[in-house]
Amino acid sequence: MGTKKKSDRRKERTKRHLSEALVELVKEKRFDDISVQNLIDRADIGRSTFYTHFRDKEDLFQKDWERFLGAFAQRIDWNNAGRGPFIPVVFLFRHLEDFQPFYKGLVRSRMTDSIFRRGIDYLSQKLEAALTTRLKGKPSVPIPILANYLASELFFLLKWWLDYGMTYSPERMDQIYHDLITPTLRSQLKYLEMGTAPRQTADPSNYVRLRR
Repeated sequence: MGTKKKSDRRKERTKRHLSEALVELVKEKRFDDISVQNLIDRADIGRSTFYTHFRDKEDLFQKDWERFLGAFAQRIDWNNAGRGPFIPVVFLFRHLEDFQPFYKGLVRSRMTDSIFRRGIDYLSQKLEAALTTRLKGKPSVPIPILANYLASELFFLLKWWLDYGMTYSPERMDQIYHDLITPTLRSQLKYLEMGTAPRQTADPSNYVRLRR
């Protein structure tokens, strides 16, 4: 047991060093110009060790992003959904605020659009699974569309905030996000309680069609 724990700690330490190396390198050069050799040199690990954990640098980046989004999703307070703030917007925005030089490196590498698309897809899946489990009934807006709406709105706001110099505080962006999505979510919860279709303040299905 002790040997396994020691091995697990070693693996996590290796992954952390590679993640830190990737962040630092993205600040210095375009992502396309970063090689696996650059990463292992910066992280001070062997090439075989890198390929034990990751297929390539894209795999490293994607797994880091998904790991962060997974931690973000675990912080969602579903008990407060429809009543007030329940998505941890401050946590997400504060993290990106602290990593602004890294974000600028991603912009320079022309990666932000694909990253946010992946973020929407990944978070939509997490939200859809949670909503399917928690909503006891069939809302008037299909759950996959509702989940996509919640995730899309979050990432569009995040991109706007970063691109326009973080004009508002993370706390203010949290308020803005929930002001936008709470009426729609509340209408769906009310619909399930009453068993009648609500008059919606926003139609997420239209939103999704327009955004595509």
